[in-house]
Amino acid sequence: MSKKRVKAVSFDAMVKFFMLNYDIPSRKDIQKILIKLENMEALIRNCCTKGGRLTAGLGVRMIPGSKSAETAIETVLRVIRSNDRGAGFGDIRVKTGFNERKIRNIIFRLSKLGKIERQRRGIYTVVD
Repeated sequence: MSKKRVKAVSFDAMVKFFMLNYDIPSRKDIQKILIKLENMEALIRNCCTKGGRLTAGLGVRMIPGSKSAETAIETVLRVIRSNDRGAGFGDIRVKTGFNERKIRNIIFRLSKLGKIERQRRGIYTVVD
């Protein structure tokens, strides 16, 4: 009886076998995902912004001349910080363009976090 010759398994074949069986992504897979992610970011940047605001209602506002987005809380905090004597509720509403309920919720959150305090009724200042 003759011995059967066993074909040697190459290292590359073994690596491919493990990658397929254990769902390990290859460099090409990761590059495809990165390309899709960049396309999605470009789509959001180009299509979903209208007049400096995101139309999807994400609570994020684009600052003119800036590449970063500003959240609603940061916007209200910036308005309060800009006034030395404190900002009134009406001032915040006019400068941000947010509705009354949204501003009330943001002020509540900021006061809970200890970032602002109530000077008197309707007037808020930043805590240093």
